Amino acid sequence: MIRVAMLSKWHVHAEGYARDVQNSGVAKITCVWDEDARRGRAWAEELGVDFEADLAACLAREDVDAVVIDTPTSDHRDVMVAAANAGKHIFTEKAMAPTLAECREITAAVEKNGVKFAISHPQLTSPFVQYAKKVLAEGLLGEVKFLRLRSAHDGSSGGWLPDYWYDVEKAGGGAMMDLGCHPMYTAAWLLGKPKRITSMFNNSYALNDVDDNAVSVVEFENGAIAVLETGFVTPWSGGCTELLGTEGALVMTDGVVKLRSKKLGVDGWVIPAALPKPMKSTMALWFDGILNDSPIPFGTAEGEALTNLLEQAYVSDRDQTIVAFE
Repeated sequence: MIRVAMLSKWHVHAEGYARDVQNSGVAKITCVWDEDARRGRAWAEELGVDFEADLAACLAREDVDAVVIDTPTSDHRDVMVAAANAGKHIFTEKAMAPTLAECREITAAVEKNGVKFAISHPQLTSPFVQYAKKVLAEGLLGEVKFLRLRSAHDGSSGGWLPDYWYDVEKAGGGAMMDLGCHPMYTAAWLLGKPKRITSMFNNSYALNDVDDNAVSVVEFENGAIAVLETGFVTPWSGGCTELLGTEGALVMTDGVVKLRSKKLGVDGWVIPAALPKPMKSTMALWFDGILNDSPIPFGTAEGEALTNLLEQAYVSDRDQTIVAFE
């Protein structure tokens, strides 16, 4: 049984991850630490486990093999490096850290200490994204030229996100740093290395003038352009994802997937008879990695790739310029 410490309830996904641990059948929660002691004590009581007020003491416990990190994004580097140095396996909410330099410090600590690391990139486990990866690998789209992805909700306009969500010093940014992670990491996984990026963010409802409505356009080294959209101000969207190439197109609208390709020998759109089965959740893959030394597909490299995009997206919006990647 993998013994897990929950490190903070700051992130809105923390409760869900706690349930995932409890329902896994291979892991259990043994303690909680939180930078907000009052919140942490209340959560530990709710979970029926110990609360540790001191992070070092938490990481030194013999009944902690691994940690689930939901601290403010700005604290990720310090908490993860400490966890890795204590020999604890790490599961983290995205983003890995606000800057690529911090991510690289985390990667170095993970590699030095030989711990298992996983970052939550749930959209990559979905049947559609798995199918898109397969279609690309089979060359059915030819040379990929365009990708459009959107992930949005009305957390700001609907007033249901917590006020601390807009603390840039803690969160690292606004909508693009949060929900924007999903289109960002999906684009990187499908299209590879980015070449340059430009962004336009604005604010309608969010506190502290953080972005709550945001678009980044990324050119990848393979020549594809991705339009990546996010926001906290729209309750609904058209649910349309487009992946277009010189030989074909793959689209999903309101959950319906359609493929058209010159290479299929079929005139018109084809609805796949079946999509791939969803992969295991990132947390389940992490547990497999810990118990069986199985590969974890979403690790430090994927975390660094996401933060690289996010960091330069904010530079582009701030300076209103096109930013080239190193």
